[in-house]
Amino acid sequence: MYIRTKYNGEVEVDANQLFHFDKGIPAFEEEKEFALISLEEGTPFFVLQSIKTADVAFICVDPFPYVHNYKVKLPDSLIDSLQIAKEEDVAIFVFLTIQEPFHETTANLQAPLILNTVTKQGKQFMMSDSTYRTKQPIFQQPAMKGDR
Repeated sequence: MYIRTKYNGEVEVDANQLFHFDKGIPAFEEEKEFALISLEEGTPFFVLQSIKTADVAFICVDPFPYVHNYKVKLPDSLIDSLQIAKEEDVAIFVFLTIQEPFHETTANLQAPLILNTVTKQGKQFMMSDSTYRTKQPIFQQPAMKGDR
């Protein structure tokens, strides 16, 4: 199927890239179907793109390579609602707020995106009892010449 996207124009997506969000995403509750597509070949960044509305798209990344000891404890109710059978069936991403310069970009570590890669269901999960923030820097400023 072909969809219009916010960042890449019209792209072809297959069923493996599609995820259903039963209750949408906070502030976008009417958007239930999304495609997870690469933002640009060779980068770690993805776009969670609404298949209905081209302007509804969120840049996201796997947080674990960037945030040492990032922990997400899923409650049983979420595991049940997403029909998660095994830990390896789960993909976790965090939404980014892109800044200039890029190293000032922040991630919403408090509300990760939880995807069941088998059942193709997803949910943004608010970790209300965590110390993580919604706008937390995760990319290091590049070292200045002479810094070691």
